[in-house]
Amino acid sequence: MHFSPDSLSQRSLRSVWHPCTQMKQHEKLPPLAIVRGEGAWLQDENGDRYLDGISSWWVNLFGHANPRINAALIDQLGKLEHAMISGCTHAPVVELSERLATLTEHQLGHAFYGSDGASAVEIALKMSAHYWRNKGLPDKHRFVYLEKSYHGETLGALSVTDVDVFRHAYHPLLQHAFMAPSPDARSAETPAKAACHAIQAMDALLTEHAGEIAAVIVEPLVQCATGMAMHDPSYLQQLRILCDRHQVHLIADEIAVGCGRTGSFFACEQAGIWPDFLCLSKGITGGYLPLSLVLTRDAIYQAFYDDDVRMGFLHSHSYTGNPLACRAALACLDIFENDDVLCMNELLAERLDNALQPLASHGAVRHARRQGLIWAFDVDPQAIPAISADDAADGMAGGSFAQRYHLAARRHGLLLRPIGHTLYMMPPYILNHSEVTHLAQGALASLNDVLKPA
Repeated sequence: MHFSPDSLSQRSLRSVWHPCTQMKQHEKLPPLAIVRGEGAWLQDENGDRYLDGISSWWVNLFGHANPRINAALIDQLGKLEHAMISGCTHAPVVELSERLATLTEHQLGHAFYGSDGASAVEIALKMSAHYWRNKGLPDKHRFVYLEKSYHGETLGALSVTDVDVFRHAYHPLLQHAFMAPSPDARSAETPAKAACHAIQAMDALLTEHAGEIAAVIVEPLVQCATGMAMHDPSYLQQLRILCDRHQVHLIADEIAVGCGRTGSFFACEQAGIWPDFLCLSKGITGGYLPLSLVLTRDAIYQAFYDDDVRMGFLHSHSYTGNPLACRAALACLDIFENDDVLCMNELLAERLDNALQPLASHGAVRHARRQGLIWAFDVDPQAIPAISADDAADGMAGGSFAQRYHLAARRHGLLLRPIGHTLYMMPPYILNHSEVTHLAQGALASLNDVLKPA
């Protein structure tokens, strides 16, 4: 491949340190330079278009350059772009907090705002440990996370993340936490049995260490970043019982799975439970602006309500509750309400299920699965051939299945990024019939391209 030194891609390599990237790999394969988005599509600097099958890292709900979200932001720009909410407040942050509390049937509220998902996890972890300290139980400051979990890459969030490539360099900096088995439905004959085995192990862990554990943190229904490991709702039901029994908080990380991704607005709803802390980010602004938040119970809020400043929760950042980000989130909630999005998503899921059937039944695919608008397919490593000379010349020498598939998908007009040997799709909620067909047929064709012998 030849890239002009003046291209956006090459300029980016000279000036930008890209996230989640070994920059040396871009020597022969520069980043894809996106110049425009419209609906489900992204356009690069060469005019090529790609259907955004992963919602730009799981954040885009209603398409790029959505007219209604655009209009809300333009209106807000003419009123207030930012004001600190330490000692002040403003309409967008108040209204968003009220509406989110209503969506939890007022089981949760007192929204505390951050900027990104890892920040929300940090807030929840700190709140939990601080709560127990305020209650006279300072020894309860450790956490339990699940095998295969991912909760972010700041130091607190990384302490409860089980992805070695992110953890290993920073291990000396991390707090020691307990890891419990994943309820991954692929680990037993049935999803219910996998959940049962995992709950038994969690019960034993909490029985032994409850006196030092502040909270258990989970991604409800889908553990996303380590291959879309899905689990039965019964796991959450039993985990809620265990946390209550052992006086341990339950933190639901709904950063990726919230905002309708799993079929309900909050994933926890499908288990009929509410956590003690619920973290949201990613889709809450429709992919427009960075925003995260933590909702919690009134009893937890009250434990910080005191004349002593040190009893208060003093976490902050300068853009907490930014009016523009909150207004984008409000525009998204309006779309959910006015368009009956959750109902329409069921119809979209059914159409994609049918279109993806040839991929699900492919001879190299194992464990085809879906939760809401998240699809995943494990590709048998034995079916993946060695890299071809042509691919090696394109900079993919030693390239993984994920890298090779990503390039093949681009050739078919798709933006997809497998996780290891797991091919997944998490598209925006707005796909029409032709886009469903394009996604399904392109995903299958891309897999066949990668599986061709060298």
